[in-house]
Amino acid sequence: MTAALYLLTGFPGTGKLTVARAMAAQLEAAGETVRIVDNHWINNPIFGLVSQDGVTPLPAAVWDRVGEVAAAVVRTVEELTPRDWHVIFTAYLDGETDTGTVPRLDEVAAVRNSIFVPVRLLCDPAENAKRIVSLERRQLMKSIDPVEPYRLADKGQPYNPHHRHQIDLDITAVAPEAAAAQILRHSAALGSD
Repeated sequence: MTAALYLLTGFPGTGKLTVARAMAAQLEAAGETVRIVDNHWINNPIFGLVSQDGVTPLPAAVWDRVGEVAAAVVRTVEELTPRDWHVIFTAYLDGETDTGTVPRLDEVAAVRNSIFVPVRLLCDPAENAKRIVSLERRQLMKSIDPVEPYRLADKGQPYNPHHRHQIDLDITAVAPEAAAAQILRHSAALGSD
């Protein structure tokens, strides 16, 4: 199987990490090595050093520092992570401050001779609001504001990078394992081209 670099995007609380874990389980069951780079692997070294409650906006300067951590993580995947490993990134992209994320990860995939597969996860705001308040999200220092999915949905759908290998999935009523299987079938088809 050709190693892939995945980017799961969508609104906070949609289920990006849950789907990533299901993907990793399916890949590992097939004998593959996988690493998940959840956005809070990158955020939490900084978030843990400031006052945060999952609802109140963070100080703006936090994001510059998070960007420094993200750059180091991406360089590590590009230069040090074994190239036969699958890497699954998860991130909420607002489409304004982070438009360089998709091109950068596409570049990293090319350096690694991997397939790059952006995955845009969509979810009905009412279901998203139920998911966002989980205890695990609070423990991971993620957003837990049940109003946020509605506020973001009022602005439109999640950021769409319009990448040639992109897949969009509405996971409102889809089990994580089924979503994972669909993503892996999509990437397998890309790898066989």
